[in-house]
Amino acid sequence: MNLQQREMRQEDVEACGKICFHAFKQIAEAHNFQPDFPNEQAAIELTQLLLDSPNVFNVVIEDNGKVIGSNHLWEYDAIRAVGPITVDPRVQAKGIGRMLMQSVLERAEESAGVRLLQDAFNAASLSLYASLGFTVREPLVLIEGVITGDRKSSTTVEELRAQDIEECARLCRDVHGFDRTVELKHLPPFLKSFVARREGRIVGYAAAPQFWALNHAVAETEDDMQQLIMGASQEQQISFLLPTRQSSLFRWCLQKGMRVVKPMTLMTIGKYYDPKGVYLPSVGY
Repeated sequence: MNLQQREMRQEDVEACGKICFHAFKQIAEAHNFQPDFPNEQAAIELTQLLLDSPNVFNVVIEDNGKVIGSNHLWEYDAIRAVGPITVDPRVQAKGIGRMLMQSVLERAEESAGVRLLQDAFNAASLSLYASLGFTVREPLVLIEGVITGDRKSSTTVEELRAQDIEECARLCRDVHGFDRTVELKHLPPFLKSFVARREGRIVGYAAAPQFWALNHAVAETEDDMQQLIMGASQEQQISFLLPTRQSSLFRWCLQKGMRVVKPMTLMTIGKYYDPKGVYLPSVGY
């Protein structure tokens, strides 16, 4: 093989999107899980979204001029996020994934920390990330469904406004020790973010509960998170990642009719603080 790494270009988007679709589809179906993307076009559109963002570093590997894999480093805030990393299924298990990971880790050397989520059924990726220095932090599930029923609480839920962002940043720092302000400001406009208020102050927010990959949420209490989830659902399907060690919140979601789609694992390099509240991660962290 004649391998070369370089930054992604516009002409790479279609090839990278197709590789992303087929790589995730193959590993998911091999373990009897549904694929993350419904079709090639959805993966191509995500790749285009990542390339268009000035806050994402995009790298590809090519073999004799043909793209065979890609990786992405999200650089919105102090903590960096990796993914999706994908390699053409026809050339997997040849060290290409390791090269792609080393590329983004070198890029992130001066950051406060790097995080990623991996499919828990993918033993190969779990082993790769552990060998590169990542530490397992949380078992998670992707969960989805429609939550119905009346909310009976003094906590109100409404769409996030620009003037709410600083208070959301404060809440995120209280829970995690860092904030995700830049990321929150740059969510695609077609996604809705929500805040939960109690006694006039923000006690929870969810970035994108309609789309689990870009959603993250924090709340002061479990009841605040429950009210936030119910208010954001509005009797429409929502999906998010849930740390299963938040066992009572997990049971509540199941009792409300949500279903587990797949298990995942949060892994980190660098600074990590045990969360001091209730939280939901995005596909990055």
